This record gives sequence, C-alpha cells and structure tokens, in this order.
Amino acid sequence: MTRTTGGEPSTTAVAQSTGRRAALGLKSRGGTPVSSGAGGGQWSTLRSSGRCVLVRQQLWDLGECIQEMLSDRVYVVAGGGNGIGKAAAVELGRHGATVVVNDLGVDVHGEESDDGSLDDVIEEVEAVGGTATAHYGDVSSLEYTERLVEETHGTYGRLDGVANFAGILKDALSYKMTGEEWDDVIRVHLRGHFSLLRNAGSHWREIAEDDVDRPQRSFLSVTSRSALGNAGQANYSAAKAGILGLTRTTAQELYRHDVRVNALMPTAFTRMIEDIPESQRSFDEEEMPASKIAPVVAFLMSDDATDVTGCTIRAAGDSIGIVSNPELTRVGYSTDGWSVEELQEHFHDAVGSGTNLKKTSREF
Repeated sequence: MTRTTGGEPSTTAVAQSTGRRAALGLKSRGGTPVSSGAGGGQWSTLRSSGRCVLVRQQLWDLGECIQEMLSDRVYVVAGGGNGIGKAAAVELGRHGATVVVNDLGVDVHGEESDDGSLDDVIEEVEAVGGTATAHYGDVSSLEYTERLVEETHGTYGRLDGVANFAGILKDALSYKMTGEEWDDVIRVHLRGHFSLLRNAGSHWREIAEDDVDRPQRSFLSVTSRSALGNAGQANYSAAKAGILGLTRTTAQELYRHDVRVNALMPTAFTRMIEDIPESQRSFDEEEMPASKIAPVVAFLMSDDATDVTGCTIRAAGDSIGIVSNPELTRVGYSTDGWSVEELQEHFHDAVGSGTNLKKTSREF
C-alpha cells in the first residue's frame, strides 16, 4: 500500500512588525498584490512560488529610522575594498557607524592587484559622517581573523557586527577544473566565512555573560544565486551553498548568546559581473548598482532586525525578499518500505507527480 502527501510549499512571509508595516503603508489581502505610496515610493507585496516578496519601485532608503541605532556601533566589513562590500561600508558610515574595512588587495581571480589600497573607501566612509580604519589580511586564516576581532574590540571597545563580502572567482567546467581552482575558491569563500564566524562567535560568547544590557550582535554571510546551480562554477556554487548550511547551523548555535546570523543573496553589478563578456551580461551598472544592496546590509546590522536570524535575504535592484530553506514538498509511503518494483511503478506518477524532475536550470 502506498500513499503520497504534499503540495505547494508553504508561503514564507516577509517579516514585518505591526508598527513597521503600518509605517510603510503595507496591507495584506489574502495574497492579492497591494501597494501604497507611503515611505517615499511605490511598494507592493507579491505572493508566488511559495514565497512572499516585498518590492518597491525605488530604492528602500532606511533614512532616519536606523541612523540613531548605528551611531555608536562598530562593524567589520570583510572584502570591503570593492563592489557591494565597499557600498555597505559607506552606507554603515552614512548612518554614523564605525567601520573596520578589511581587504586582501587582490583582483577578482585572487591575484595581486596594483589597486589594492583601501584609502578611497576610508575617505568615502568619512565623507558621509562615519569613522573608518583599514585592516589588511586574509579572512581564510584563523590566526588573522582572531587578530582582526581582538584588535577591533581592543581599539573601539566593542564589535557589533561582521559582514563578509570577500571572494574570488576561478570559473571552469567541472570536468576541466583543476584541484587548485577548486581549493582556492572553497578556501576564500567557505573557509573565510567559517574563520570569521568562528572567531567573532567565540568573542561574542565570551563577553555575553558580562554584558547583560547588550544588543544582539549580527553576522551577515554572503551567498549567491549560484548556490542554486550555475554551469561553469562548480567551486563557487559549492562554496555558496555551503555558506547557507553554515549560516543555518550557526544561527541555531549562537542565538542563545544573542547573536543572529543571516545570509544575503545579492545581485548587483560588481567586478565579478564586469569579468563576464559584455554580450553575456543580463544587466548593467545603472540597472543594478551595488549601492542598492547596501541599505539591506545596514538594516540587518541594526536593532530593527532583532530576532531575524537563520534567514536568507534576497536583494536585487529594487526588490528584496526571503528565500525559503529547502522543503520536503511530497512524501510517498509504502508498507514495510519501498522495493525497486514499487518505485518503478509509483515514483513518477505518485511521488514525483506535479514536480519538475529535470532540474537543469536555476529556479529563479
């Protein structure tokens, strides 16, 4: 006897407190798209494909709602020399934060670069009212990230959050990829996240008992749509998918110590996109600037994101949403377990019914 249960995955809603939802003029009417002009732009809530997405026609400017919250905060932005990392550092500074900007000073392929200085980033952060210092080093080194955490806390007396944008690309088809290309990308992305999380998490755990009035700390991992699969990027895809598992696990481990851990899945025009031949790019810098991702980083570092943890936040251009974790959508049961013959008879028309079993492209 066999039976199957399942259906459409449950909808994941964008987290909004009653007060914040009212302030933005958002309403929910049984999943029907609605919009409001509140907040200086057009907003709409869209429900589709098992997820709820909050969209606005103009960039979500967090403005005054978090400026006071970040004025005494200290953050590390790893990989802050370029792209989204640089934009995030400047945005944090714009809202009054002190930012320790880390970078190794290499190009997108991990090679030494003549343009590896962080001077321009520091100047931009300070120009918008923030305080910034440069800290050069390799985040995949546990010894370096331990020193980074210790020196940040020693200099400023606190460390409120870490965001890790450090990364490189060494693309190749899986059957042509070298062991070195695999190891280098896994080391920078996945080990780099572990290294920062391990030492920042250890630090926050150690000081938690002595800081009873502490706000939650925030760690922001950075993943990619490539985690869903992308031909020619087996190393990068594996690293970014691994970051999601690391994020979910450490969110469970560190919440008891008032640390939240989330993953950002951004799309923006960065030097990684610039490395793609122009004829193959799906957007340009004007359409998807890194500056549109930066407010999402600032929000996730602020107290407005208290208790938001273990989430994967999608940010691209004018849209922001929540990506659901993998879900069990259909289940088949067979008395005394499944035989090969029963699977031959029932797998496609029962267990796999209504499901695309030929997954050769990304879901979104």
